[in-house]
Amino acid sequence: MSTLRTGLVGYGFIAERGHVPAYLSGKAPFHVTAVAEPCRARWPLIERLLPAAHIYPDHRAMLAREQLDVVDICTPPSAHAEIALAAFERGAHVLCEKPLAMDGRQARHMVAAAERAGRVLYPGHSYRFAPVMRAARSALDSGHIGKVHLATVATYRTTHARGVDEWNPDWRRDPKFSGGGILMDHGPHTFYLAFDWLGGYPSEASAELANHGGGVVEDDVVTTLRFADGGLLRSHLTWNSSFRKVVYTIHGDRGGIRIEDDELEVFTKDSAGRVNVERSSSASHWMDAGHGPWFEGLLIDFARAIAAPDLVHVETEDSVRAMEAIEAAYASARMHGQPVSIGGSLTTRRAAA
Repeated sequence: MSTLRTGLVGYGFIAERGHVPAYLSGKAPFHVTAVAEPCRARWPLIERLLPAAHIYPDHRAMLAREQLDVVDICTPPSAHAEIALAAFERGAHVLCEKPLAMDGRQARHMVAAAERAGRVLYPGHSYRFAPVMRAARSALDSGHIGKVHLATVATYRTTHARGVDEWNPDWRRDPKFSGGGILMDHGPHTFYLAFDWLGGYPSEASAELANHGGGVVEDDVVTTLRFADGGLLRSHLTWNSSFRKVVYTIHGDRGGIRIEDDELEVFTKDSAGRVNVERSSSASHWMDAGHGPWFEGLLIDFARAIAAPDLVHVETEDSVRAMEAIEAAYASARMHGQPVSIGGSLTTRRAAA
């Protein structure tokens, strides 16, 4: 594949610490030729790290002047849909940070626009490319733990992920930009991982939210997703922990998996009913919120989707279903945790990754 001319929209924390290091690694066929960033205080950093890139004050100016193959959206969620639709109109493929949109309707509209344009819409699902998560996927692929019926996710953070000081470091706590609190921030990661593990999409969500940080968005959330085949996901997400950690468990009818940061345990039962445990460690650098090495794998997969072409990649569908599950969870919380049916497509089967 020839090098893809790439325009980056938004040069905040995740662009600087996640996307750009992955581009500069040269492991995927992308070259950043333009950056749109309205905060001019960020321009000297862009010039230093991407000296060949043209800098614009907004995406409209960039798209009007540049011939781009790809637009990479690294703005807060409130701008995702507008930028993606403009990019598709200019014939570009789109890589978009999570959450894909502010709600399920916007997300579906973005997918429809991609299909009309014949271009790929690919979400920033970086957690799937952490080394320990890839090891867990290999354990699932082996079939040794059997059919998964239950998964749990616990994501502990000491605060919200702060943006850059030059612009608005607390934008994640402002629903005008973020659309919500930790459920919008970490719900997408939680749900797309669960869809993969459980091999399907949920039909029902329930949730309870709390706010202990004094702002207007939730910073603690407990959610349950119920799947059509009886599978369950239980998740606990917080910005109020005294430590930073992820703990995931995956339970099948013949064994299970436990992930705690870089550590992986795979439990399997032999024919006599004895439980065997295999332990391994994969350096995944969970303490680095930029996750730059994870984005290298993501860009490689994005390039494969473009080459296929795979316009509605399984990751794209996962991102839309995650938005629908988040909407249902918020609706449930407004009803004090009563279960809410998840809207959108009635299909509960998930395509193979």
